[in-house]
Amino acid sequence: MTRNSRPLAQLLIIDPQNDFCDLPRQWWPLSPLDGLVTAPALPVPGAHADMQRLALWMAAQGQSLEQITVTLDSHQAYDIAHPAFWQQADGGAVAPFTQITAAQLRAGEYAPRDAQQLQPSLQYLDALEAQGRYKLMVWPMHCEIGSWGHGVHADVLAACRQWQEQQHRAVRTVFKGMNPWTEHYSAIRAEVPDVQDPATNVNEGLLACLRASELVVIAGEASSHCVRATTEHLVEHWQGDLSCLVLLTDCMSPVSGFEQAHADFVQRMRASGVRCETSASFNI
Repeated sequence: MTRNSRPLAQLLIIDPQNDFCDLPRQWWPLSPLDGLVTAPALPVPGAHADMQRLALWMAAQGQSLEQITVTLDSHQAYDIAHPAFWQQADGGAVAPFTQITAAQLRAGEYAPRDAQQLQPSLQYLDALEAQGRYKLMVWPMHCEIGSWGHGVHADVLAACRQWQEQQHRAVRTVFKGMNPWTEHYSAIRAEVPDVQDPATNVNEGLLACLRASELVVIAGEASSHCVRATTEHLVEHWQGDLSCLVLLTDCMSPVSGFEQAHADFVQRMRASGVRCETSASFNI
């Protein structure tokens, strides 16, 4: 415990990125090449307000936070969960928000644009579906490394900067999703670890950092996917009292169409012992 008897607390912010936020149009940047605006690629309804609430909570509670960890979804254009990877049977493009199953791949309804990736893709989908957590979703290209969409929501970024200036320490940043052959919703490990890429296995360093805190407060986007996957893996590997984990439920929202996944996730976490609070009422 700290000298003022408060717990050693850490804030884990999962993917608070522009591409996931339903930002007002005036927040969209202009392209220097053609003067067109860049819209968020995969906006989660309610995420902008979530991140503004989180930033206010950080400003109020920052003095009590020993550490802030921010995870960043980080992709290339060519990725197994992006349209550039796939084609339809006739060679046509695969639209975003298309779900592809191993059975459809075997039936020839879809195929990788690179024919050499057919067998590896089948092996991946078989392994993914065997876990029963997710099926492959082809998302709009999002969080492209180096893009505006990859960046952190401005209010959260400002709150992180203020905390660093006050506490004289750096925010810890964790990148995930750079391997194009597997989905990486969770910051703890990829959905199907790539045996050739240690970065897709369990992130023991992140786990050790989180376990070093007596209280881990979790917020971010989206509650149906990356927040859910990270928290579930954290619970699986926690090795202690799960009441040390706190979900700020008003600082996260589900992808549109996945509201039930959000509700089920919160219910399971509450039943497991994870605390579910709101930023308006939770103080460290």
